[in-house]
Amino acid sequence: MTATITPAFGEHLLTTCNDLSANPVHLLFNQFWKDVPAEVAAAYVTELAGDDRFGPWVEEGRYAEPLTLERVDASPAGSLGQAYRTFLVENDLEEKLATNYRAFHEALRSGGLLDGMPEPLQFAILRGFQVHDFFHVITGYGSDPLGEIAVQALCLAQMRFPYFAMWISVVTTRAAFIDPSGTVRLMDAIAAGWQYGRAIDNLHFERWEQQIDEPLADVRRRYGIAPEGGGPRRDDVAPTDA
Repeated sequence: MTATITPAFGEHLLTTCNDLSANPVHLLFNQFWKDVPAEVAAAYVTELAGDDRFGPWVEEGRYAEPLTLERVDASPAGSLGQAYRTFLVENDLEEKLATNYRAFHEALRSGGLLDGMPEPLQFAILRGFQVHDFFHVITGYGSDPLGEIAVQALCLAQMRFPYFAMWISVVTTRAAFIDPSGTVRLMDAIAAGWQYGRAIDNLHFERWEQQIDEPLADVRRRYGIAPEGGGPRRDDVAPTDA
């Protein structure tokens, strides 16, 4: 493959690496498809199609209907739903429950923000946003920067999706050229998340919203996660006990 990073995208990438708030990774992901070489786009689709669950999942194109805080409140003590509620409230994310992701998808599409992005990836990125916080709860990784990077590395280990890869690229570029003092902890988080993602069953293709009444310990056990959310990782990137 002889593809290269175009100057236009290079400017976007540089802006993100210099200041994540100026051009967040989710915008960088959209910008990538504006002039991505065809062989790169095809390579990503081929890589994802290597998982025989990916095609049916995309073809179904299912976005869960928005949950309500009242519905999550009604889930039993010790359940996935209660842990999810705690995570959302502690991180001021309650408004995410009301997001209609199917309508959000259509709004992005009509606004041209998905132009150039292969159709299978359009669904995958938005469904990924919809269930991302469930991944934090199920794995036990917190919402702090290292916990977030560990989750992104875990996701990349389970699905070769460019959004996850961009996160790793951006934070390692920042460590190399802007803030080398955080290199050890950053690489520990990436390595821990990657190894853990390779060790447990794939989390991406589930209807998590339909499992909120299940005991969290049972959900974790089913996926090969220790009941308390622990795993093969260092103490300084340890998960919470949610």
